[in-house]
Amino acid sequence: MDFILLFILLLVVNKILTSNLLRKYPFLSLKLLNNLFLYHVFFFGVYYATTIFSLSDSREYYKSACEIDSNWDIISYTGTRFIDNFAAPFVSLGFSYETIMLLFSWFGYIGFIYAYLFFRENISVDVKVFKKYDLLQLLLFFPNMHFWTASLGKGSLIFMGLMLFAFSLKKPRERIFLLLIGGYFIYMIRPPVMLFILSGVMVGILTGREKLGLGSRIAIIFASVGFLYMANSTILGVAKIENSDNAVEEFQDYSVAQTDRLEKSNSGVDMQSYPLPMKLFTFWFRPLFVDSPSFLGLFSSAENLIYLLLFFKICNKRFIVFIRKSPYMVKVSAITFLLSSFAMTFVMSNLGIIMRQKTMVMYFGFFVIYYFLAQEKWNKQQKEKPVIAQ
Repeated sequence: MDFILLFILLLVVNKILTSNLLRKYPFLSLKLLNNLFLYHVFFFGVYYATTIFSLSDSREYYKSACEIDSNWDIISYTGTRFIDNFAAPFVSLGFSYETIMLLFSWFGYIGFIYAYLFFRENISVDVKVFKKYDLLQLLLFFPNMHFWTASLGKGSLIFMGLMLFAFSLKKPRERIFLLLIGGYFIYMIRPPVMLFILSGVMVGILTGREKLGLGSRIAIIFASVGFLYMANSTILGVAKIENSDNAVEEFQDYSVAQTDRLEKSNSGVDMQSYPLPMKLFTFWFRPLFVDSPSFLGLFSSAENLIYLLLFFKICNKRFIVFIRKSPYMVKVSAITFLLSSFAMTFVMSNLGIIMRQKTMVMYFGFFVIYYFLAQEKWNKQQKEKPVIAQ
């Protein structure tokens, strides 16, 4: 009964939310938003079906949340303990496992709404790929993205946080509330990812084409550095090196330990022995069909092949010129994507874990590709315009 009541409530909330967004952003498509919701609900059902026949972290989260009393601490703990504490109040309201799964899946759907806004507000040019497919719709409906953001766990909340944060960067003063909410979830779930994003923000704003006043630049730098200083113990604490005299060496040891642990699974890969380009290739584009570890891996392989084909579209000299002169939103996305990918390649050695973790950052890479292709199309259109004689 609680599941049905929540589902009806979420439909009402969706109606209110989409109506408000359509008034503010008339470029949005209500049909696409509705299809996106139904599509995401479908993958909620797929994910739930997998929990019936196999082990799932979501059941462990629910079990841990049930063991927490009324002392819900959603400020002091990050990572897994944050998810436990965040879920606990809903469990205390009597939410069943299925109901709280639905709620967290809805958080993932909110992430897709703001991913849609993030892309469309910054890129107004429609781009077709593979001759006939709309690139934005293709990106929004990737199955792997929906599967890993449709359950109780870190994936749905951090994806929502990342997209809220990315969308808010366009107009941070007007969207300060969404910016803070997004930053809160990113930091509480994956503190190092917050480090990568703030690094991207600082570099992007300082080097982007947009002209910012000296005061704004200084304020952004001091705010970012101040946050990093206050949060450094938490960020380093993820790898248990907050009190280390040699953080680099300790991180390397931590990476090796993580790799050894993950390689014990059937889908483990020996990434420690790979050169950096191969590590990044593995993180971004594997599994491919030759090394798919499961039935789910076959679908992921097809999706990864599309990722690879999209990546090939920026493998030219024009992209180098573009990225050097690109606006700060592109540079923020590029730096966040590269730093996050680089860090994760040192602690990921399991294709199943890789499929899940890369959902956090792939949209930043897609944004860069999409912006480049849109810029190419716009430049071509400008060249083809007839010259009007004076």
